[in-house]
Amino acid sequence: MVGELKEKIAGEIALSPDPGKAIRKWREEFGFSQYELAEAMGISHSVISDYESGRRKSPGAAIIRKMVEAFIRLDIQKGSTVISRYKPDYRMDCILAMDEFSGGIDEEAFVAAIEGRHLNTDKTPAKKIYGYTIVDSIKAILNLSSEDYLKIYGWSIERALIFTNVHYGRSPMVAIRAHPLTPAMVVYQRPDETDPLAIKLAKLEGIPLVSTKLSVEDLIERMNKLKEGI
Repeated sequence: MVGELKEKIAGEIALSPDPGKAIRKWREEFGFSQYELAEAMGISHSVISDYESGRRKSPGAAIIRKMVEAFIRLDIQKGSTVISRYKPDYRMDCILAMDEFSGGIDEEAFVAAIEGRHLNTDKTPAKKIYGYTIVDSIKAILNLSSEDYLKIYGWSIERALIFTNVHYGRSPMVAIRAHPLTPAMVVYQRPDETDPLAIKLAKLEGIPLVSTKLSVEDLIERMNKLKEGI
């Protein structure tokens, strides 16, 4: 299990288009300060700061390996709190489905596959989708802690977050706006209507906001076809 977690962390950092954001995600997931991580790695904390802010280029394989080992070693010293949460059968009730794509899916190809409609009509930078998570928005609002929020990103933050049980769509976008990590796309599944504030927040974050009328079952089927086509 620890080996799989190491591979998960290393893979996300190495493959992320924004490695610094991925490093920060995992540092916060483990609950370590930049100073704690740097000391465990035997480097200056300014190096961690530079990676997370993008002032340094993507870390090489040796640095990533040392960083991952530090995450695991420190967590074991503190009782393996994070490691124990990443059991293979662990899944929060609010997550209805979740998977990764071995290669990126073009944004418009993804939207076409789910028969989506753009709600945020502002032009956003072209993105690729490396995974998806279907989230029951009501259960997420009632039960999801800030710590658990990180888990909906799976192996990559460059993913589509698909929210069900959406009435107006304000709460999911407020939660995303309040968190330092942002997904590649937000999808509302059969919203009653969309609050103008949700669209405004999507514009401010530069996130494609899409609606779809497909059922959850149909969405999962479309995701599987996309995965098979890579």
